[in-house]
Amino acid sequence: MNQYLKTNERIDDLQIKGLKIIQNPEGFCFGMDAVLLSAFAKIEKGSTISDLGCGTGIISILLAGKTEAESIIGIEIQEKIAEMAQRSVEMNQIGDRVKIINADLKNAPEILGLSSMDAVVTNPPYRTKDCGMENPDDTKAISRHEILCTLEDVMIASKKLLKPGGKMFMVHRPDRLVDIICLLRQNSMEPKRLRFVHSKTETAPKMILIEALRGGGKHLKVEKPLYIYEEGTRYSQEILDIYQL
Repeated sequence: MNQYLKTNERIDDLQIKGLKIIQNPEGFCFGMDAVLLSAFAKIEKGSTISDLGCGTGIISILLAGKTEAESIIGIEIQEKIAEMAQRSVEMNQIGDRVKIINADLKNAPEILGLSSMDAVVTNPPYRTKDCGMENPDDTKAISRHEILCTLEDVMIASKKLLKPGGKMFMVHRPDRLVDIICLLRQNSMEPKRLRFVHSKTETAPKMILIEALRGGGKHLKVEKPLYIYEEGTRYSQEILDIYQL
């Protein structure tokens, strides 16, 4: 598999159906948020999915292993990162189901077609542009801050991509929850399912997982919290099950 690697890159095992991913430790590597989103997303058999801001392709690849989706299309604006994701797709021999496109997610509806997706998944930048940004040209900064796209851009693109009744799945931070819900409703998507993710039982939530429905009615289900650790630094059983450890 080393023929797929470039300088400073490595191959990581995803612990599911033999799938692996190429990453560069000097750039932005995937975190637990992407893994939790792939487990939270309820994808029906035969679905067509868009992964907005797919980065190294982690969510697209995990969904290819976890679901029976027919087509998963990742959109990534950073050319080098998109090319790395495409090499991971080729390495895993899943190109018949997963495709990576190097493009701005704001143009995704034009590229993929209006109302063409059964589901959208997204792990967008969490921080606003003015929140502790150091280098606006750095890969890590682009992945973490709203430099090349905003939360509103993601919502608008999702609305245009989704079929009526289509679902959007997102992972984000609790401090942006009000913005998320307001923008969902502004774009005719109704939040339907929400789950808070905590490090431990005694700590405040560090992430939120949210599902929205295009054209859905006003009813939100708040699921029980997900705890990453129990009894100190030991992973909870649910986290172990998600990671299949």
